[in-house]
Amino acid sequence: VFDRIRSTDDAEKVFEKVVCISGDVSDPDLGLSAEDRQRLCSDVTIVFHSAATVKFNETLRTAVTLNTLGTQRVVDLCRSMPKLKAMIHVSTAYSNADKVTIQESVYKPPADPGFVINCCQKMSEDDLREMGRRMQGKHPNTYTMTKAMAEWVVAEQADDIPAAIVRPSIVTAAWREPFEGWVDNMSGITGIMMEIGRGTIRSIVCDQKLRVDIIPVDILVNTLITSAWHTATYRQNAVRVYNCTSGALNPLRWEELGNLCQYHSLTAPSKYLQWYPGFSFRTNRMVHRLCEILFHFVPAFVLDIVLRLTGSKPMMLKIYRRFKMAARTGEFFALHQWDFISKNIQELNKDVSFADRRTFPIDITQVVWDTYVKDYVFGIRNYVLKDPPSTIPQALSKLQRFYWMHRMAQCAFIGIVIHVLKSK
Repeated sequence: VFDRIRSTDDAEKVFEKVVCISGDVSDPDLGLSAEDRQRLCSDVTIVFHSAATVKFNETLRTAVTLNTLGTQRVVDLCRSMPKLKAMIHVSTAYSNADKVTIQESVYKPPADPGFVINCCQKMSEDDLREMGRRMQGKHPNTYTMTKAMAEWVVAEQADDIPAAIVRPSIVTAAWREPFEGWVDNMSGITGIMMEIGRGTIRSIVCDQKLRVDIIPVDILVNTLITSAWHTATYRQNAVRVYNCTSGALNPLRWEELGNLCQYHSLTAPSKYLQWYPGFSFRTNRMVHRLCEILFHFVPAFVLDIVLRLTGSKPMMLKIYRRFKMAARTGEFFALHQWDFISKNIQELNKDVSFADRRTFPIDITQVVWDTYVKDYVFGIRNYVLKDPPSTIPQALSKLQRFYWMHRMAQCAFIGIVIHVLKSK
């Protein structure tokens, strides 16, 4: 991510400005040493609070401690910073997933954060689990619920400091910076796109007609920077909220994303291809489970046997289980759609000067999805799979072999079905 900076003449001076300190939002003192705390309180003018657990299946105690109580502790720390000009809290567009239309305002959470924090510090795990089930309501998981409570903490307790909340939707690969398609993880949509390209995924639970709301990571970072500038320059009486989303301004449907991903995966396949790419979105869970067994579990099981017999380490069942868990936790978001109101983002873009707008672009309407997904697929290939462009000819030959194997497998399957039907 810093390669472009390293290539400049003054790279050493730039990196001297970066000071790393250890911290832990689960710790009462944020895990800061007395010296580090003093340095922060004396020197810091801008705070970006993004520390959180993003696991959808996290226990209530852990999610509250990291997402809600951690935010309260950061707000308390900010009060000790006399030079503070802006605190930007990074939330999520799905903090109010229990609603359909989401305005740029802070909504009252399903329970009082202080009460829940107190319960998490005193109650047993079983009692907390039961309380969480009753309290969760229409929230799909503890993540969205505790992020909603964290927003309430900022709105209620940070009224005496310059603060704002930025709500990104699904954060994806870079649009332009540090490089087109740059991505450093395989979580969420990135992992799904990677396995679609490798041919290991054949069925996904998703309503393809709905909008998928994604936001490139560099647009999010630019939004954080510009919102900090705006907060410091035009301090508001109330905490300002920015819905950093794409659905209302530059809509993209799941069907389009899937088709673009498959198309660009076929034009530049990876040498780590496992089968010929091809998949379907399904809303019928029963049909999906059947396809999951036939096209995910069985091939993974057979391939692992082959790998064992050839002396290689089996890995396909591990990949299958990882994808299955990720897909299950994300099904709610693939079967629902939200209307995010983004007026504050549009106003922010107008307030920024023309020069700064070019340096810190936040206008999602400038993103061309076809080009972006192409760069995204190449980014997964280069930065996640570590597969250089020089292997594309080799991968294309492999793709051709898998294509004919796929066709033969289809013919064999149809032949078996016809034989079974005739025998009856």
